[in-house]
Amino acid sequence: MLKPSIKLLKVSALALACSVSSGASAAEVQYKDQQKLHDIAANVSAERIGSDIQTLVDFGTRHTLSETKSDTRGIGAARRWIKAEFEKISAQCGGCLEIIEVSDTISGEKRIPNPVEVVNIVAIQRGSTEPNRMVMMSGDIDSRVSDVMDFTSDSPGANDNASGVAGVIEAARVLSKYKFNGSVVYAALSGEEQGLFGGKILTAYAQKNNWQVHGVLNNDMIGNITGINGVTDNTTARIFSEGTRVVETKAQARTRRFTGGEVDSASRNLARYIDTVADRYIPNLDTMLVYRLDRFARGGHHRPFNDAGFAAVRIMETNEHYDRQHQDLRTENGITYGDTIDGVDFDYAAKLTSLNAVTMASMAWAPAPPKDVKITGAVKASTSFSWQKSNDDTIVGYKIYWRYTSESQWQFSKYVGNVSDFTLENVVIDNYYFGVSSVSNDGFESPVVFPGDVGSFDHNIK
Repeated sequence: MLKPSIKLLKVSALALACSVSSGASAAEVQYKDQQKLHDIAANVSAERIGSDIQTLVDFGTRHTLSETKSDTRGIGAARRWIKAEFEKISAQCGGCLEIIEVSDTISGEKRIPNPVEVVNIVAIQRGSTEPNRMVMMSGDIDSRVSDVMDFTSDSPGANDNASGVAGVIEAARVLSKYKFNGSVVYAALSGEEQGLFGGKILTAYAQKNNWQVHGVLNNDMIGNITGINGVTDNTTARIFSEGTRVVETKAQARTRRFTGGEVDSASRNLARYIDTVADRYIPNLDTMLVYRLDRFARGGHHRPFNDAGFAAVRIMETNEHYDRQHQDLRTENGITYGDTIDGVDFDYAAKLTSLNAVTMASMAWAPAPPKDVKITGAVKASTSFSWQKSNDDTIVGYKIYWRYTSESQWQFSKYVGNVSDFTLENVVIDNYYFGVSSVSNDGFESPVVFPGDVGSFDHNIK
């Protein structure tokens, strides 16, 4: 006896999205390629970055406890030179940079036992419409050798982290030629090797001045392409981001347990945003999303910002070479140790600097991420969203994103117009993770915001 055949139809979430019609504009907003971002990426100079790294190396040591009075040696000379470079850049753009020193005196710490002034050099390029909305690129001024308390020996710190500081300065050179809606911050931080003190100091300053920091891009070692593992690769980079906020309350954790969001903090969605920028605008670069605060059992200067609830990530090379990190300059058993400039690939450092510059430009031109994003849909056939509609007149509308829960990047999207709520018909909430972004009238998008406190870009959500 023949059994009747059954034809199975597989309907994708994307196909379902195309059928959504409840209150949406009939016109779909596709992603708009931005020539300005291609121009920014192309204008980053490997030669200038190499020159700046050499200048920083030539200060001999930039240890946090090193000489501050000399004009040629020590961290004092290094930070005065950095400030002078920001001043030159500002002079060329008609005074577009507000250059400040953000400092505090630290003492009684394991690695800073006696009073030492830890000074950050910060340049702020204020936005024209939202000057208190910030995206920041940071790098560390200080260097060290094998003994973290040795502040007199030569410590070139070419890759760790003259490369990051040189990238910050070069990003300022390139982006200062443009005007943005939001503000861009260029930060050269001190005291990283002694306990992340520069980041702690700048985080406290940002909180005191009510900065709306929607992204910190910390660059720590962006110039090495040959790892201790024998791999040479100039085509990949890593983006480290924490999952849930460390400041999450017990009530928020309980909500997250039942609604999800362990991989959708603001920091995670900032990392996804950077990864998308790399795919679209940085030739021959594939970024790896690493779901970890930092390298295993190690730390960096984005952490103090994370500790305060800000979205912050670490951008760095893929293959580290430990013989060139935190080492006395020496040769033993035929192995050369030390963080010297011959271990830095300037073209690669320029590529990662381009990634930072393009990301910051995109975020500063885009509207702020949506606020108060909420989601409902339990035991329903459809999923509903609401958010706080912004009074920013550059916003043309909002876009809903979703993906399978096992996927790292957003897969599907639907432009829904300039509304404050929307329902995706026949898209079941149980099967996907969702988010909402803001879209400007010239096509720039904010990072995606996962619903609820877990995904909010407001650092002080309680």
